[in-house]
Amino acid sequence: MSKFNDRIFGLVMLVVAIAYYYGATQFPAPFGGAEAVGPETFPKLLAIVLGICSLYMMVKPDPDNAWPVARTFAELGIAIVALIVYALLMEPLGFILSTTLAVGTLCWRMGAKPLRGYLTGLVSGVVVFLLFTYGLELPLPLGLMEMH
Repeated sequence: MSKFNDRIFGLVMLVVAIAYYYGATQFPAPFGGAEAVGPETFPKLLAIVLGICSLYMMVKPDPDNAWPVARTFAELGIAIVALIVYALLMEPLGFILSTTLAVGTLCWRMGAKPLRGYLTGLVSGVVVFLLFTYGLELPLPLGLMEMH
């Protein structure tokens, strides 16, 4: 039964990868025309990696993999909700604040103390924002932190 579950999960993740890739193709072209690296590059790469992993899971499932107990499924549900809320809050709150909330919540749910988890979220949000905005010249939304 475990092989069947892995194949079903792999199929679901393949569908998610395809939808994620399609969603990345819907980003508007950056100002000044198409570039080699644009806002859709990273999501497309993630979708490709997820698709490859999903196909591998379907072709070569783990024969003795035990599925998690109900508490673990609840934690996975919380993680999924946190990531959906993260995506919805990205534009209005901005990258740094929404990343702080999402990463902080995920760290906390994985066992970190809340203060450390949210501090990790803040630091990672600022570092990734600076890398993308100034290193890769791919501006991320500032949301509430934007100066008018």
